[in-house]
Amino acid sequence: MSKSLLRLPFIRKGSVSRPAHRALTANEVRQCLRVAFGATLGFTVSKIMGWNYGTFFTVYPMLLLGLVPILNSHIIRQFLANAALVTTFVFVVQGMFGDQPIPMTIAVVMIFAFMFRCMSNGANFLFGAVGMVGLSMQLHFASYSSASVSDLVMSNVAATVLTVFVAMFMHLLIPDIEARPKPPVINKPDSNRRHEVILATTVATLSFIVFQVLDLQGSLSAQVSSVLILFPLNWHGAGRAAVNRAIGTLVGCNIGLAWQFILLDNSGILWFVSIALWISVMLFARYHMLEGGGSGAGFGAMTTMGILFGQYLSPQQDLVYNALYRFTSVTVSVALTLLAVYGMHRLLNKFANTRFILDSGST
Repeated sequence: MSKSLLRLPFIRKGSVSRPAHRALTANEVRQCLRVAFGATLGFTVSKIMGWNYGTFFTVYPMLLLGLVPILNSHIIRQFLANAALVTTFVFVVQGMFGDQPIPMTIAVVMIFAFMFRCMSNGANFLFGAVGMVGLSMQLHFASYSSASVSDLVMSNVAATVLTVFVAMFMHLLIPDIEARPKPPVINKPDSNRRHEVILATTVATLSFIVFQVLDLQGSLSAQVSSVLILFPLNWHGAGRAAVNRAIGTLVGCNIGLAWQFILLDNSGILWFVSIALWISVMLFARYHMLEGGGSGAGFGAMTTMGILFGQYLSPQQDLVYNALYRFTSVTVSVALTLLAVYGMHRLLNKFANTRFILDSGST
C-alpha cells in the first residue's frame, strides 16, 4: 500500500460518483432484488398496520439483506440477540438513568464498547453493527419528551421479528444462483483490536453526548451517520466512509425530493409511495454491490431513503424540509465525527499497546 494512500484515506475504487465499470453477477442482481423487495415489504406492512417508527421496519431489512449476502442460523441468532440486548438496555437503563447524565453516559460507554468489540472480532460483526444502529436510533427517539419508551421498544421488537421473516421469505423467493465463498478469516494484532474498540467507543460516546446536550431531536440521520462511518473501526476506513456517507445522503435526499415533486398530493397513496421506494432502493442497491457490499455511498443513500420514507413521509407531511435539513446536518455531523476519529487515531498511535498497524508498518 502506497504512502500517499495512507495519508489520503478518501481514495476508493468504485463509489457512487465513480462506480466500478462491470456488470453485476447473477448473485449480486438477486441480492439487489432481495434488498429492494425486503425493504419495501417491511415499509408497506408497517404503514398498512399503522405501526409507529416506520424507520425500523424499512431500515432493518436493508441491514440484514444488504450487509450480509447469505442467511443462516448464526446470522439470525445474531440479529435476534442484538434486538433482545438493545431492547433490554433501552427499557431498563434508559428508564432508570435517562434523566441522570453521568450514570447514563457510563452505561452507554459500556454497551458501545461491547458492540464495537464484537465488530472488531469479526465473527459477530453483524450483531455489533446492527446493534449500534438500532441502539443509536432508539436512544435518539427515547430522548423525545413525548416518546413512549414501551411503544418504542415494542416497535423495535416487531420490526426485528418481521425483518427476520421478510429475510427468510426473500431468500426463499429469490435464492442465489451459485454458492458464495466463505469470507476470509482476518487476523489482527491485539494492538489493532484495542485501537479499534477504544477509538470507535470514544467517538460514538462523544456523538451521543453532543446530540443529547444540544437536544438535536430532529437529527436522526446525522446521529446514525456518525455511527455508520465508524464501521471500518479505523481512521483509514472512516475517511472513505465519511465521504461516501455524505455523497450517499446527498443523493438519497435529492431522490427523495424528486419523488416528492413527482407524487405531489399523491404521497398519501401507499402503493405509489411503495413503488417509488422500491425503484430508489433497487438503484442504490446496485451501487451498493459495485462498492463491494460495505457501508459505502450506495448503502448510505439506501438508509437515507429508508429514514425519509419510513419516518417523515405522510399525507400530512412532505419531505422537502426534512430532506434539506437532513443533508446539512449529516454533512456537519460527518465532518466533526471525522475530526474526532483522526484525533483519537493520532492519540492512540502514540502508545505501543494501542498502535494501529497497517500491513507491516505502523501509521
